[in-house]
Amino acid sequence: MSTSPVKTESTPKTAKIATVVLVVIITLIITMATVFKLPFVKSMDFFFYDLFMKISSSSHVESKSASDRITIIDIDETSLSAVGQWPWPRYRIASMIRRIARENPKAMGMDIIFPEPDRSSLISISGQFQKDFDIKIDFTNVPRALRDNDSFFSHILNQTDIVGARYFYFDHYNKGAVCKGTPFLITDPLGVLSLHKAAGVLCNTLKIETRLKSTGFINNQYDEDGLLRQTPLLIKFQDEYYPHLSLALFMKAHGITKARVNKNLFGPYIEAGQYNIPVTINGFAAMRFNNLGFSNQYIPAKNILNNDFDPSRIKDKIILIGSSAIGIHDVHHTIFNPAFPGVEVNAVIMDNIINNLFIVKPVWTDTFILLLNIVTVFAMVLLFYMSSGPVLLFSGTLVWMVSIFLLSAVSNIYLSLFISPASSILLAFMLFSLFALIRFAMEKRASFLWYQRLADAQQLTMAAMVSMVETRDPETGAHIVRTQHYARAIAEHLMDSGCFSDILTDDFIKILFLSIPLHDIGKVGIPDNILLKPDRLTHGEFIKMKMHATYGSDIIDRAAKKHQGSNYLDMGAQIANSHHERWNGQGYPKGISGDKIPLAGRIMAIADVYDALISKRCYKPPYPHEKAMAIILEEKGNIFDPIIVDAFISIEPKICEIAAQFADGE
Repeated sequence: MSTSPVKTESTPKTAKIATVVLVVIITLIITMATVFKLPFVKSMDFFFYDLFMKISSSSHVESKSASDRITIIDIDETSLSAVGQWPWPRYRIASMIRRIARENPKAMGMDIIFPEPDRSSLISISGQFQKDFDIKIDFTNVPRALRDNDSFFSHILNQTDIVGARYFYFDHYNKGAVCKGTPFLITDPLGVLSLHKAAGVLCNTLKIETRLKSTGFINNQYDEDGLLRQTPLLIKFQDEYYPHLSLALFMKAHGITKARVNKNLFGPYIEAGQYNIPVTINGFAAMRFNNLGFSNQYIPAKNILNNDFDPSRIKDKIILIGSSAIGIHDVHHTIFNPAFPGVEVNAVIMDNIINNLFIVKPVWTDTFILLLNIVTVFAMVLLFYMSSGPVLLFSGTLVWMVSIFLLSAVSNIYLSLFISPASSILLAFMLFSLFALIRFAMEKRASFLWYQRLADAQQLTMAAMVSMVETRDPETGAHIVRTQHYARAIAEHLMDSGCFSDILTDDFIKILFLSIPLHDIGKVGIPDNILLKPDRLTHGEFIKMKMHATYGSDIIDRAAKKHQGSNYLDMGAQIANSHHERWNGQGYPKGISGDKIPLAGRIMAIADVYDALISKRCYKPPYPHEKAMAIILEEKGNIFDPIIVDAFISIEPKICEIAAQFADGE
């Protein structure tokens, strides 16, 4: 018997190359997904952004809030119920604005657009009656100023110097719009910004628009998941920069008429007086929401109209007029509130400007993430080679991921910098999964190699034992190899025929093949004068010769006890102890019969006898195949199991092929 060494030299080298390639591929995929803002990475960015926002919301105390500087005049549900459904007549809104102005606010802004004439105006009603019924209605007793609500309203707007609202379109152009330019001069001398260019604009009616001294747009933009996290502070229209309503109102309140765009280490910012307002290159500002809404000072609009309010809540305050009523649909979905009032979005922006709370997304974020990913790769590779087991690999990866998370969280909460940890955490997790799989494969391979070496050692041990027998009984020669193949051919045919289905399996046949060389191991205990005697044995000598079955079983049993779980040794003991038993019970060493003889022993019996018949022995010449087959058939039911004899006859060509292939002397 011989064994072949397992080739292992090229495998580790191939595995190392494959590992490097996989690490590079995973790193490139995740980094590119981050740079190109693929959905799955962006959703992770949103997750961490929102998580940091919720953590930081509790860290900003009330003293930092601008709620004591801003008051919101709210056209809320109760005001609509008390005064009437929207839209209100504009003289009523004008009266409310005039009443507010008497308390000397710092500045006023209106988060409402009036794009159509007031149909409740007396002049509008008169014209409609003239058109529909040809009836002229005379309002001679009504002061001229109150006949046209829009004229009266625009007059009040001009007197109070309120900041109006407008809305920019990006998908179509409205030819009929006549809008004033902005009085705020905002420049970008360094060409830092790349703003969205509006195609059209929705502004107030001509009478209102011409009397407004300043306006700001009220566009907001949702992220891909439908939440409001950032808003444009600047929009370009007809080669001019226009400010958001909140920015325009802030500049108005602080007497700022000019602002310029500059840049620093972190990116662009709007320099407005002593305030630096960070924006993206697209002119967006990332807001920090510190509350659920309704945290600023609110005065219901009906209270102003009824003169039922505290004047100190208006004096020297920035006043925002808007609506939190759900029916007016000026609500937005934020991480804190699915119905965050639009008017309070403006308050949040001004709060962020005043207290420098905007979240900055540095222009070098992608570069930093790329470098962090490279460091992550080196850290994970180092951890992989330094760790000897899964516990260290897992704990090291967890520490690294937590460190990245904490670094990002601290930067966001205390420095107002948002650098998403998503890419690096995802990369660390993917590399951990890859390395864990590789480590598992390595352990599996090591176990396989160890098992292979053990199996080789067992085979070598068995070969040494068989060789020891062969030195005592040279005539066994190729007998072992032939009987192995006979037995396997018989067993395979029986399995294919469905016989002994509860015993015969692929593993059984494999173990049977490996165990057969041990069948005559007990001959080492037989004296040479008996084992090598050229004549027939006497009765006493034959009694001693028969002991080799018991010797063989005992030798293998002792080895098997020291080698628990060795199936081939257990089967080898069975074969050694039973392959001389007879179907009729006249065999040795125990004289058992029929199915009590182990199946492996019954198969070996016919293979052993057939090969002995066709082989030359010191006491006989080889028999022809036909004579050997005749003897086998004659002993069917006596020496041999009838079913196994039938299987043996059925594979006669295969038996002849094996005998020829492994003939003595080959």
